Amino acid sequence: MKMVKSLILGSAAGLIAMSGAQAADLPVKAKAVEYVRVCSLYGAGFFYIPGTDTCIKLGGYLRIDTTFNGSIYDQPAWSGDLGQGNRYRDYFAARSRMALTVDTRTATEYGVVRTFGQADFQFTTQGNNTTNPAAFTASPAAGTNTGLLNQPGEGYVAVEYVFIQFAGFTFGKSSSAFATPWNGYPGNNSSFLLGGHDTVTGVNNIQYTAQFGNGVSGTIGLDDPTVFNRTSVYNLAYALNATGNGGNAYAGVHAPDVVGNIRVDQAWGLFQISAAAHEVSGSYDFLNGVAVPAGAVGPAAASPTALSEIGGHPDTKWGGSVMAALQIKNIPTGAGDDVKIDATYALGDTKNVISTSSASPSFAMFGNTGRAGAYQSIGFGATTDAVWLPNHATTGPFAGGDGQLKLTQAWGIRGAFNHNWDPYWSSSLFGSYSAVRYGGSAGDLSSAKGAYCQAYIGSTGGLATKSADFSCNPDFNVSQLGVVTRWTPVKNLTFSAEVMWFHLDQKFTGTSTLGAAAPKPTTVYEFKDQDTVSFNVRAQRNF
Repeated sequence: MKMVKSLILGSAAGLIAMSGAQAADLPVKAKAVEYVRVCSLYGAGFFYIPGTDTCIKLGGYLRIDTTFNGSIYDQPAWSGDLGQGNRYRDYFAARSRMALTVDTRTATEYGVVRTFGQADFQFTTQGNNTTNPAAFTASPAAGTNTGLLNQPGEGYVAVEYVFIQFAGFTFGKSSSAFATPWNGYPGNNSSFLLGGHDTVTGVNNIQYTAQFGNGVSGTIGLDDPTVFNRTSVYNLAYALNATGNGGNAYAGVHAPDVVGNIRVDQAWGLFQISAAAHEVSGSYDFLNGVAVPAGAVGPAAASPTALSEIGGHPDTKWGGSVMAALQIKNIPTGAGDDVKIDATYALGDTKNVISTSSASPSFAMFGNTGRAGAYQSIGFGATTDAVWLPNHATTGPFAGGDGQLKLTQAWGIRGAFNHNWDPYWSSSLFGSYSAVRYGGSAGDLSSAKGAYCQAYIGSTGGLATKSADFSCNPDFNVSQLGVVTRWTPVKNLTFSAEVMWFHLDQKFTGTSTLGAAAPKPTTVYEFKDQDTVSFNVRAQRNF
């Protein structure tokens, strides 16, 4: 009986254990998997961020770019070692870039809330097309510049657009309200087509856009001019160098640029009128006037001294610019062909004419000469927003002006004709013409031209070092003409080649003994117009 009882209890315990094991092995209902859903509200490529009502699109491009007889992105050989044509210049320069973009959009009761950002991962074989040691090691006061050369495995990340859009407002780094939709690219690959505004890489701003219906819109904004919309202001009481440049004596930013546009978008194309107001201010009348040579210790040119604050300064002035732009589509030369053109006038706002996707250039180019006794020819153009000559007799070696800022005038026109040969081949013919003017006459110290010429002549040895037919005139014009042809064998993969001619029309005449930047010798140079041609090849894959 005892044995039977043990068997019954053991069987019961075994059944309970088996039941527990089977219960543990039963499948538990998994949480529903939320698959990525396509968002068709904002075009191709958007999808919903899982668990949200926000749509996101990831995109960008990979670009390989090489320029011959120029700098990256088809910058002409218009300054530095490239402009000199010396043995420190690189005959070609290349950049590899991968741009990543993130675009998010959310529908709300106020309309779409959008955020956008673009980061460029890039490597440049030689940042400034030079191996000149002076470009890499500045004076100890300025520090050592190592950013010009990317070492193997280095490179850097550049930030382009980063902005939020909400209820008609844009906050962040985006194109200025002054800009056209094509910025500085009516049909070119080059990032250096002058003649108008270019904030294709963004400027910090706040702007509001109103839609009036029938394709008519208006935008008003405030731009931070610190990086993108200031060239130079020269205190002409101090020396200019052989190529007409001096230390930049701009004061700090006191006010944003006020910008705006009225735009009409129609099936036939686009028409836009833009305007900008820009503050121009000089720092002080008393400044350090002698630049420190590379490797030496001391203050940079136009840096303050102990007399600066008590010595006075010029009054601030307001300048500005206006632009008209036109795009014509559906022209009879072929499907998808168009013409884009814009024209700009500026007073004290030269960056909106002599503009690139980065800084405004000044020009310094050397070439051959047929003039007896001259070593080479030289052409230069100083890009400024204003100049001034202090009226204190003790200020610098070239004082005696009226102490007021003289705003620089500039105007430019640029455009392109874009033609599709077939679905795989296209070409663009593009060009520009720009002019920079210093008002007044060479003999009038109260004018920009008179003050500038006194400073330049005095800085370069006086009239005794000039030829009998020498004349001083800092005005200049620049012209560009180019053509680019593209081959797109498969969708979103394009190979292109671009050739561009650049001409500097300078207004000095005669010859002068000049102490040009090393390795050029101090000797006689003929003032003469200059030309250069660059060639660029590019491969780009969009995704």
